[in-house]
Amino acid sequence: MIATVFSAGIYGIEGYLVTVECGLVNGLPSFELVGLPGAAVKESKERVTTAARSIGMALLPARKTVNLAPADIRKEGAVYDLPILLGLLAAQGNIEEPLPEDSVFIGEISLRGELRPIKGALSMAMAVQEAGKKKLFLPEDNAEEAALIGDGLTIYAVRHVQQILDHLTGKQLLEAYVPKDTEDHTLEDVLDFCDVMGQENVKRAMEIAAAGGHNMLMSGSPGSGKSMMAKRIGTILPPMTLEEKMDVVRIYSIIGDGSRAARSQMRPVRAPHHTTSAAGIAGGGQGIPMPGELSLAHNGVLFLDELPEFRIDALEVLRQPLEDGTVSIVRTAGRVTYPAKFMLICAMNPCKCGWYGHPSGRCKCTPAEVKKYRRKISGPLLDRIDIQVHVRPVPLKDLSERKPAESSADIRARVVAARERQCARYAGTKTRCNADMLPAQLAEFCRPDAAGQALLDAAFKKLGMTARSYDRILRLARTIADLAGEERISAGHIAEAIQYRSMDRDGA
Repeated sequence: MIATVFSAGIYGIEGYLVTVECGLVNGLPSFELVGLPGAAVKESKERVTTAARSIGMALLPARKTVNLAPADIRKEGAVYDLPILLGLLAAQGNIEEPLPEDSVFIGEISLRGELRPIKGALSMAMAVQEAGKKKLFLPEDNAEEAALIGDGLTIYAVRHVQQILDHLTGKQLLEAYVPKDTEDHTLEDVLDFCDVMGQENVKRAMEIAAAGGHNMLMSGSPGSGKSMMAKRIGTILPPMTLEEKMDVVRIYSIIGDGSRAARSQMRPVRAPHHTTSAAGIAGGGQGIPMPGELSLAHNGVLFLDELPEFRIDALEVLRQPLEDGTVSIVRTAGRVTYPAKFMLICAMNPCKCGWYGHPSGRCKCTPAEVKKYRRKISGPLLDRIDIQVHVRPVPLKDLSERKPAESSADIRARVVAARERQCARYAGTKTRCNADMLPAQLAEFCRPDAAGQALLDAAFKKLGMTARSYDRILRLARTIADLAGEERISAGHIAEAIQYRSMDRDGA
């Protein structure tokens, strides 16, 4: 007898429907899996066989064949344990009723029959809904992220395979999963800009960066607060839309962290160590390529501390994603494209020893050594960073007085107001913030007044700017005007934007 059950798989970030066909025929006992199964899928034979015996429904000693269709896509992970077990039990008569065609089953099974969490649940749920199925049975730990899909698909959170058998036979029906309000605000509760003493100019630059989605580079001596401020930028970013959150959860679900991402309203903030390889930054690994730090920072922040200490190849992989918002990974197992739209926040010392320009005069680096250190950051990468600021040492007065600084909530309110202006401006387009403006939008919305245009032209000639840096100054000025609630870009907005191109002025 042959039984058919529907499941789902994932390739990269995209889910797809999988048809699991289970057949039993007379012959020498065997268990064959076909349809390009990966190592974890092949091992499901042992898990399924032992789990069936644990629930009192041992598999018959027959020739068992399981086909996973479509057969031309490689299947990875233990997600097919549940549908394989149900299909075999239906094929040998333990489940009398035909398995429902409107239902999809996914999940890894323990040897005792418990369902363990899987990866990629939200992407699979989206594929199930798109395929027109109505019900999705999956492990309890994955129900929260799958429920983000909203109406149109009934989610059943399952702890043990016996619950599904009782549901299918009518003994004990499962109740549909109802999402709970379990939002995580841990980062907001711990980090706040009110902890940062002084550095008002840098905090102003971070506010502008957050308001327009601009990339930012901070250069300053150790202990000046660069890392401290960068860790808090997530607390002033606007909340994610439902679409943005679903994209983030889909990516984190692939690495097994989808439930935590589903609970959090904070945008992701990633801070890889400077020893991270290019593959760790872009993504890769054996089998189907996994997302790297660029994709894990999607719709959030990628913070690179000690920027010149990163390997050159790791830094250069940033260039294309900064422009396109995606990263393509090509390996022998296939080609995968992941979203990678993020704010790049970088921090660096002004020289190898870190003390160049410090009032103490403790730096012993020669001018040639300082230039060599700064040249580790390529011109094309630096050109893609809108805001470049020097971070001065915190004055003793600010440290000793400990005056209450402006809170993240206050800064965030202005950022959200500026983002709302941008959303209204770009309504009906894919542009979400000023940093994403297309050339046509730049020409329409970033026309400075006569004085502002004259100032920009003079700066272009004097600083030797590129066409890209010229456009980025206009985008930056647009954000500064939005924070001020002004429609027209004035000379004051242009002047402030030019100030944030310190590397251009220094000729680094």
